[in-house]
Amino acid sequence: MRWLIAVFTISGVLTGAPIPASLRPNLLFHASFDKGVDADVARGDAKIHSAPDFKPEASAKPGLGDVDAVIEKGAGVGGSDALRFRSKNTRALFFRGDRNIKPSAGTISFWMRLDPEKDLAPGFSDPIQVTDKTYNDSAIWVDFSKDEKPRHFRLGVFGRLKDWNPSDTPPDKNPDFLRRLVVIERPSFSNNHWTHVAITWTGLDAGGGKAALYVDGKPVSTAKEIRERFEWEPARLGIRLGLSYTGLMDEVAVFDRALSDSEIGALHGAGSGR
Repeated sequence: MRWLIAVFTISGVLTGAPIPASLRPNLLFHASFDKGVDADVARGDAKIHSAPDFKPEASAKPGLGDVDAVIEKGAGVGGSDALRFRSKNTRALFFRGDRNIKPSAGTISFWMRLDPEKDLAPGFSDPIQVTDKTYNDSAIWVDFSKDEKPRHFRLGVFGRLKDWNPSDTPPDKNPDFLRRLVVIERPSFSNNHWTHVAITWTGLDAGGGKAALYVDGKPVSTAKEIRERFEWEPARLGIRLGLSYTGLMDEVAVFDRALSDSEIGALHGAGSGR
């Protein structure tokens, strides 16, 4: 199926990226990396920011800074450009989340190209993390695990830490942490092809949330009964990219609602068909 790719404007920014026309009214944010590191579409700040880490966010500056990442021409989905993390990224790289994402309901969609067993350094690797604090406190993320062979690919969605884990028990000793995860034990990531990942969520601001993971347009599983609320401070919220990650990333998009199975499939088809 061919999608009509039109050029349109949100906040004065143009895009010609593979987003089905029917979903564009719901698009809050989109970084195609075809015109550089900044977002093509943004309801809030379109600039990418970097810093030594995520603690002194006041010191963050626009651009890649000292992050070992580049725009790689022709390496992206369908032959477009993409963002390559050339070595394990230990610095902060993020887009500001204010108005670019919301806790009530939404979808994050992005593409990755890597061999987790060969490309990633030891330890956890979080390609995408959305929070204003840390991974276990009002956060949405996907990661590659550190110990399993092959590495597992996991979705984590956790509200206020003081509500779901008031004693701050370490994750490897906390059955509630493990119960929350959506896990793929043998993920199909490869350097030979692009893999599409999508995360949807609803109700995270109302104490009755759920979130679902999709890979290559197909639903994997759903994390349910997320009863604690999310607390995001808009000025500090970040769409964090490439934590301890090495590999390619492309077409990062955020929508203002949880897309349906068929809409996720259309997103995957639009990108893989370019």
